[in-house]
Amino acid sequence: MTSAPLTWVLGAGGLLGGAVVPALRQAATPVWTPPESMRWGTSTSAEQIASLAQRFLDAAARHGRGWQVVWCAGAGVTSTGQASLDAEVQAFRSLLSALAPGAKAMSGALFLASSAGGVYAGSSGSPRDELTEPRPLAPYGHAKLALEAAAAEFSESSGVPVLIGRLSNLYGPGQNLAKPQGLVSHIARAHLLGQPISIYVPLDTMRDYLYVTDAARLVVDGMDRLRQPGQARRGAVIKVFASHQSVTVGFLVSEFRRVTRRKPRVVYGASSAAAYQARDLRLRSVVWPELDSTPVVPLPVGMGRVIQAMTDALRLGELT
Repeated sequence: MTSAPLTWVLGAGGLLGGAVVPALRQAATPVWTPPESMRWGTSTSAEQIASLAQRFLDAAARHGRGWQVVWCAGAGVTSTGQASLDAEVQAFRSLLSALAPGAKAMSGALFLASSAGGVYAGSSGSPRDELTEPRPLAPYGHAKLALEAAAAEFSESSGVPVLIGRLSNLYGPGQNLAKPQGLVSHIARAHLLGQPISIYVPLDTMRDYLYVTDAARLVVDGMDRLRQPGQARRGAVIKVFASHQSVTVGFLVSEFRRVTRRKPRVVYGASSAAAYQARDLRLRSVVWPELDSTPVVPLPVGMGRVIQAMTDALRLGELT
C-alpha cells in the first residue's frame, strides 16, 4: 500500500491543472480520473461536482489511501460577470459539502488556487505578501475571497488541512487564448499570425510572471508540506505563489522583441477593465519560504517555450 494520497485535480484541462497532473505522477502520487468530464459553466456543475466527489471518496476508500483534492477549476477572469462567478463559488461549496463526510472516514487535504492579482488589486504597499490586507477591485477578486473563506470554514469545521495558493500571473504553453488574459501567450500568438496586440494598461504596470510548471511544483510541494506530521491544523494556510521577479509590461514587450528579434505590433488602447488592474503588483512570500528555494524558469526561457509551442501548433494548423 502506498502512502501517497489519491488525488483529484479539478480543472485538469486548464493551464495550471494540466501541469499539476504530470507533476503529481512524477512524484508517484496516484491521480483519480473522473468517469465523466465536467460540464463547467452549466447550471448542473454544482450537482455534478457533488456526485463526482462521492465517487472519488469511494475510490479513495477502496484503495485504502487518504485523499486530497486540488481545485484549479473555474473559467473566471477580471471581466467575468457576477452570475458566472456566483456559479463558480456555488460549485466549490457543493464540493466541500460532498467532501465533509470523507473527512471523518479518512485523512484528507485540499488545495485551492486563488489569484494574487484579484485579491490584492486595491491593496496598499508593495510588494504584497500573505500579511497584506486583501482589497479586491473587481467582482472576480471578491469571488476569489469568497472561495478562500469557504475553504477556511471547511477546514475549521472538518479538520481537513487546506492550502490556499494566491498565484501571480501564470503563463506557459497551452494557455486558453479565448480568455482575455495571459499577455505572454497573446503577444506570441499575435507575433506568429502577423497581427497587432492590444494593451490596455500603462507600460510601467508591474507584474510577476510565473511559469506554469513552477506553479505546479509549488502546488505539489505545498501539499506534501501540508500533510507532514505536525502540520495539519484547522484553518487554511495561505501562501503567495510567485516568481519574485516582477517586471513592467514595457520590459515584457522589449524582452519579447529581444527573444524573437522582431518588434511586436503593439496597439495601446483603453478599456473599462483597466480600472480593476493594480499599477504595481510586485509580490513576495513570507510563508513556508523553503518552498521558494528552487530556481524558477527565467522569463526569457519561458517565453521561448511558449513561442516554440505555438510555432509547432501553427505548423499543424492548430493556431488560429
